[in-house]
Amino acid sequence: MASHNRRWSFFTFSCCIIVLLVPLVATRPQQPSAASRVHEEYSTFRVEDPEWTFNHLAVDHRNGNVYLGAVNRIYKLSPELAVQVSHQTGPDEDNRNCYPPRIVQPCSEPLTLTNNVNKMLLMDYRENRLLACGSLYQGICKLLRLDDLFKLGEPFHKKEHYLSGVNESGSVFGVIVSYGDASPDKLFVATAVDGRPEYFPTISSRKLTRNSEEDGMFAYVFHDEFVASMIKIPSDTFTVVPDFDIYYIYGFSSGNFVYFLTLQPEMGGGPTTGSSSAGREQVYTSKLVRLCKDDTAFNSYVEVPLGCVKGGVEYRLLQAAYLSKAGTILARSLGIGPDDDILYAVFSKGQKRRPKESSQESALCVFTLKEINERIKDRLQSCYKGEGTLDLAWLKVKDISCSSALLTIDDNFCGLDMNAPLGVSEMVRGIPLFSESNDKMTSVIAYVYKNHSLAFVGTKGGRLKKVGLMFLLQESEKPWS
Repeated sequence: MASHNRRWSFFTFSCCIIVLLVPLVATRPQQPSAASRVHEEYSTFRVEDPEWTFNHLAVDHRNGNVYLGAVNRIYKLSPELAVQVSHQTGPDEDNRNCYPPRIVQPCSEPLTLTNNVNKMLLMDYRENRLLACGSLYQGICKLLRLDDLFKLGEPFHKKEHYLSGVNESGSVFGVIVSYGDASPDKLFVATAVDGRPEYFPTISSRKLTRNSEEDGMFAYVFHDEFVASMIKIPSDTFTVVPDFDIYYIYGFSSGNFVYFLTLQPEMGGGPTTGSSSAGREQVYTSKLVRLCKDDTAFNSYVEVPLGCVKGGVEYRLLQAAYLSKAGTILARSLGIGPDDDILYAVFSKGQKRRPKESSQESALCVFTLKEINERIKDRLQSCYKGEGTLDLAWLKVKDISCSSALLTIDDNFCGLDMNAPLGVSEMVRGIPLFSESNDKMTSVIAYVYKNHSLAFVGTKGGRLKKVGLMFLLQESEKPWS
């Protein structure tokens, strides 16, 4: 019987990238020394300039090619991390206060040579192109051919082409929704706004035209005088919390919905309450946002808080997340099917962000998407019975009561122009799998191998940890305990 080599790649972000190759079955029995085995199993790629740090990574699932979004560069690497081609994206003269950017019209602000930090890197398989969005010129994007990173288009002359004015990497998250040949794909974009909600919606759905140079690229899926495929943070929100923003950590699509995981400040009871700029500690809440894929008016927008508790300690500050299938063995314990989606999430301790402190306490938790959707459906049903309020303080600063309506709300209900957008007040509590008190977990990835669910977590100290979930689940606290 023929045997096969398998290998899995795991990546850490810095100025270099490391691939860990784990052979599961060898074609020929060999007994290399431990030193030679370590040498042979690692490949590295380092950029020419240590300041060109890596920001995002995408892997082509069809051939294993690796695409890196870095400062001033986009790289295409082979599965063995050999450079195939690179594309320069910066630096260039810019000023973040130039709106529209200087490439559209002259700007009176002083211009300086500015790095282009990659903020979003997405693979558009349908059109064989890469979406690479940076920090220059209010967040415009390049569309690059996957084969050779040739620039297919770079729309920049309309306000819809400016996706985000925030310079920091990680401030933007995008999800491409494909509809096959029936209609063009959509791009759901979620971004922090850095106090400029008049320029940038915090979440929106955009058109992905097949022609990369078409004028309608990144136009809102729907837009008229009263309704649009977007949500903006109201100016009144900044009166209550002057430095309010929503930070998007992860996003994905599943079934009929698109989901984003966020970290956002809690709203206080009056002006400056809870505002860090007022000298008080800001309390944050981790929330999942759900939208229907086909909802052009965003009436289906729902938020639900997430967190978990282990040993009496609350973990509420979301650090990272990853969607995977449950697998046969873990599914049996969770009471779901092996092909059902589960969400792994890393949280740090508490609800207050203290940048100057170095708390290392964190926890890896798991949620079933089925339970989250059930909780959302329960909330929709109660609201359409006229129970409670919309409970979305940052969007509806004034408390608005739910309105009663006679209708059936099933699993795929996409909202009406009433009782929307909607918030869920009660936290969905995940199952804590593993906690770390000395080296904070900052990233997670997971997969199913031979019916077993495995998770890999990266830490602040640069370590990679493998977590066998079945054993830990047996030892962990149940969400209902």
